[in-house]
This record gives sequence, structure tokens and C-alpha cells, in this order.
Amino acid sequence: MDLDLSPDEADMLSGAAGPGCQLAMRVLTRTARAMGATRLRPISGAHIDSCLYHGQAGVDFAQRLVDGDARVVVPTTLNVSSLDLIHPELYRGDAETGRAARHLMDLYEQLGCEPTWTCAPYQLEQRPKLGEHVAWAESNAIVFANSVLGARTHRYGDFIDIAAAITGRVPDAGLHTDDGRLATVVVDVSQLTPTLLSRDVAYPVLGHVVGARVGTDVAVLTGLPKGTNEDRLKALGASMASSGTVALFHAVGSTPEAPTLDVALGGQEPQRTITVTMADMRAARNVLSTADAASGPPLRGISLGTPHYSVTEFERFVDTLAGRRIAPGFEAYISTGRDVLTELELRGWADALQAAGVQIVTDTCTYITPIIEDRPGPIMTDSAKWAYYAPGNLGVEVLFGSLEDCIESAVAGQLVYDEAVWHG
Repeated sequence: MDLDLSPDEADMLSGAAGPGCQLAMRVLTRTARAMGATRLRPISGAHIDSCLYHGQAGVDFAQRLVDGDARVVVPTTLNVSSLDLIHPELYRGDAETGRAARHLMDLYEQLGCEPTWTCAPYQLEQRPKLGEHVAWAESNAIVFANSVLGARTHRYGDFIDIAAAITGRVPDAGLHTDDGRLATVVVDVSQLTPTLLSRDVAYPVLGHVVGARVGTDVAVLTGLPKGTNEDRLKALGASMASSGTVALFHAVGSTPEAPTLDVALGGQEPQRTITVTMADMRAARNVLSTADAASGPPLRGISLGTPHYSVTEFERFVDTLAGRRIAPGFEAYISTGRDVLTELELRGWADALQAAGVQIVTDTCTYITPIIEDRPGPIMTDSAKWAYYAPGNLGVEVLFGSLEDCIESAVAGQLVYDEAVWHG
């Protein structure tokens, strides 16, 4: 399929803007052809996942861009890295891997990216508006931008994300188009009890159910409380993107492109309808726990903040902890972005949490970086994404629970679990 390039785009492809930009445009044009696009579309911003160290190839690619005098041409934020630069003593990994990861971080700063180091760029002061076209990587950020903000981004990964930021272009296809954003699957959650839907813990589990069934399709959810808040929508989308490959969902009455079911479907009949039951939710909750709470080693810690905790989520944590301390010998981690950490420090929460035995982690996440001590015993989390990835990435056993379960367990130094909410 022919790709119609503007004069500026043709110049970038020919090398007139330098070899680094030329490489980026080569990546973009080949991606566009693979997506069936006939033209490129300008963007207003980007969020980069390629800064996370996965091996030498990532360093080599970034170095080639830097050596080719490439620079980003739109505001560009950076996803989590493999290191916590504010708390470097937390890193337990190989020293050479750590040096390579730091070098990769430096290269992306040389390209002109903002060192935000967060998987939740939507928590920053500046974020894209309804209908604004961007190039975002990181699965949970993509879902949030598309679904909750109503911005437009396809699911971009390494190294398409940085190529888009350098050229200021994306393929005009997929979720950048009106038709590509229409729901084709209806997910009915009206059978879930109001009690469960009033609890934060319902949303990551529901996302796990929906993602596994929806895959790459665009779903619209009916039966959720109207005006569902951003943190719950964040948890919902993040787990959809983990158990499936969801990049956009709609929730009637809560997301901007779904004021009604008919609008989300574009006036068309759905290709299929999925009904989620309480039994489905209990089954998904059980799948998210890999440890045997009854006969396995005792619980040894909690890990929260995947995706990165917001200020509001920290407020709930502080209120629920209510001045108590984490039990001696028990680990408690919360991952967040450095902008949120600054707000915690201003409110006095950072010092209070540290004094209570909570370790705040920035710039990275505990399921991708060796921070948690390697010893027997499961880790508890309220994040379906953490529960999905941590066993494979870290080799740890996981117990999934609510925020309240996690805090009460951490204070008691042993598993505390409220089963009642899962039974109507």
C-alpha cells in the first residue's frame, strides 16, 4: 500500500534532518505500511517505554539515535526504568546490568525526553486532552489515555514509541481513527453485587476477567456505577492490558466516549455480549493468587503501586493504616512516580510512612527490578498486574487481596483476609 508523505516527512526519510531522524522515520513508515495506513498523522506528545533495560539491543538502538543527532520534537515523558535513582540502595541486581540500565536512561535524556520515570504519566500535571493524538507506550498508560482521557494512541512498543517522538508522527490507523475506537463487544457486569462494586478490589479483578475474554477487541462495559473514579478505571484498564491486549475500553456513564451504550457502539449491534458473574470474579481472584495460604510458607510482605500509586491512593493507604506500624521483619513496598513523592513529602506523608516501616519505591517497579529480598514466603498485592507478572519475572509466590487485606496483614505480620465481599 502506498504511503503519502508530506514534503517534511519525505525530507526526514531521505536523511535531510540527520541520520538519527532518518532511522526513526524508516521505523515509522514501515510500521505504517504494516498497519495499512496511507498517511502519517502529527502528534502532540509521547510516552516512552524503550528506556526500560531489556538487553544490549535497546542500548545500541538508543546510542545510534543519539549518535545520529536525533532529538524528540514533541513533549516526551519516560516510563519506569530498571533503577530507582532516588533510592539506589534498594537495587539487588547484577552490577553490570545496573550500569547498562543507567546508561540507557542517560541516552534517553540526551534525546530530549523528560526524566519522569513513571508508568502513570497521566498523573503528571500536563496530560493529553479528549481527541488529542499522542504516541504512548506502556500498556496501562495506553489504556488510560484512550479510555479515561479520551486521547488517541495506538498500542506502541519498543522502538516505535521513540521513533514517533523524534518524527512527531504516527501511522493514521487503528485507534487514531473514529471507526477504530468503536466498541464491538458489550460486557454486562450488572450481576455483580453493589457491595462488591463499591470496593476498590473489584476493579483489578474485573479487568482480569474482561481482558482474558476480550483480547484485542474494544469493549464497552454496562452496569458499572456511573462516574467511576480514575483510580478504579486505572486498575480496571491495567489488568485488562495484562490478561489481554486491551488498549481501549468504554464504560457507560464513566468514560468520555461512552455517554450511552449506543454512542460507544456507533449505532451498530455488538459482535458479541459477555456477562460477568460473581462466580467469574471469585475464579479470577483465585487465579491471581499463586500461593497456598493454608499450607505454604507464611506471608512475608506486601507490594502495592502497580501501576504507580496516585496521591489519592496514598491518602487511602494513610487513612487505613491509621498511625499503626508494619510488623517487625515484614516487608512493605509502594511504587510511585517522583512527582507524587514530592507531594507526599509536602504533606508529611513520606516521613510518616517511612517511620511506619513502609518503603516507597520510585522510578521503577518491584515486579521488574530486583528490589524485594529473595527469601521464602509469598508477597501480597492489591494489583492484578503485579500478581500477573511477578511470579514469572521474580519467581515469587503471590497472594491477591484488597488494600485493607494488605494493610491488616502487614500490621499483623501474618495473613488477614476478608472473604465476605466475594459472596453475594
